[in-house]
Amino acid sequence: MFSHVMIGTNDLEKAKAFYDALLGTLDIRPAKVDGHRIFYFTKTGVFSVSKPINGEPATFANGGTIGFAAASPEQADAWHAAGIANGGKTCENPPGIREGSAGKLYLAYLRDLDGNKICAMHRMPA
Repeated sequence: MFSHVMIGTNDLEKAKAFYDALLGTLDIRPAKVDGHRIFYFTKTGVFSVSKPINGEPATFANGGTIGFAAASPEQADAWHAAGIANGGKTCENPPGIREGSAGKLYLAYLRDLDGNKICAMHRMPA
């Protein structure tokens, strides 16, 4: 359904260091730099971080969340720990299992350096 997701940053160098560490826990290679943007290419899509092209400050989406697939709860925990170690802030509940209409999910939430809400998610077996 999606080809890519792009979020804004006010400091591309810091965002690259943050996301290289964070996404490295999900076996994603460091970003490719393209001027005012960075790109993480995977078989299932592209995640990108960009300085706004209109010159205005980047802001986060109120109510928005970007979710990354984790292969296991342990990988989601490593993702969360890397985020905290690199300046991210935990948000919502601590990482753990949540049950809802989508079934049992292991979720770990963070705010990145620019306030974007991000999540690592692992679908638990039924």
